[in-house]
Amino acid sequence: MPYALFGLITMLLWIFCIVDAITRDDAYIQHLPKVVWILVIILLPTLGSVLWLIVGRGHNAPAGYVGPTGYGEYERPGRALAQDPAADEEFLRQCRERAEAQRRIGKQQRLDGEAGGA
Repeated sequence: MPYALFGLITMLLWIFCIVDAITRDDAYIQHLPKVVWILVIILLPTLGSVLWLIVGRGHNAPAGYVGPTGYGEYERPGRALAQDPAADEEFLRQCRERAEAQRRIGKQQRLDGEAGGA
């Protein structure tokens, strides 16, 4: 009976640690990559699970971490920096021109609407 109980507890701990390692955000995992931790837990069930809980399972995210957005391009380091200032200026110029054109079209449509209604 005690061996069966120990086996059941070990299996539940093992399943909990595998699910926890798979679902935990990478920012909260310490010392090894997520895949390596999962392999350690699978290959060394009791020891790997205990190591995961003590060493690998971080409780605090690094400073400045805001969480995953699901959009990798937003999580790329340095993404807020201009890659090519000349291209950025050209893009902004095109945006301003398009906005002005839309304003002109809107103004013309309003004038046409007022002239047609009068």
